[in-house]
Amino acid sequence: MSTPAKTLPDHRDSYKAFRSITTRWMDNDVYGHVNNVVYYSWFDTAVNATLIEQGVLDIHHGQTIGLVVETQCHYFAPLAFPQTIEAGIRVAKLGNSSVRYEVGLFAQGEPLTAARGHFVHVYVDQATRRPVPLPAPLKTYLETLS
Repeated sequence: MSTPAKTLPDHRDSYKAFRSITTRWMDNDVYGHVNNVVYYSWFDTAVNATLIEQGVLDIHHGQTIGLVVETQCHYFAPLAFPQTIEAGIRVAKLGNSSVRYEVGLFAQGEPLTAARGHFVHVYVDQATRRPVPLPAPLKTYLETLS
């Protein structure tokens, strides 16, 4: 049996776009740091808010939506309220109807990720939930994050 390669934090310069996220009092758990489930919410928030702001995702009237089919996170250092988090975003793989987003979570101003994760969206028709090719404006923007 082979031993998996050690996962290490990423440097800030390996991400293409950034979004600040304010921690909340309720994000901390009884151990005094942000609970692991909150990190996944931050991944979703960072990616979807960026796509909405870029005008390539319309969550209310769009015909195409992204469904999460895979997710993972590696934790390197604790984060806690009242820190500001800076979420770095990049696209690791761009398929015909799917995208693998990678998100690095940084304590404000820190050079290395406190956590790094990914999730895969499969883009589907909003009504039928069947995979569809990425809309051209979305694909064009995602290419800038690759």
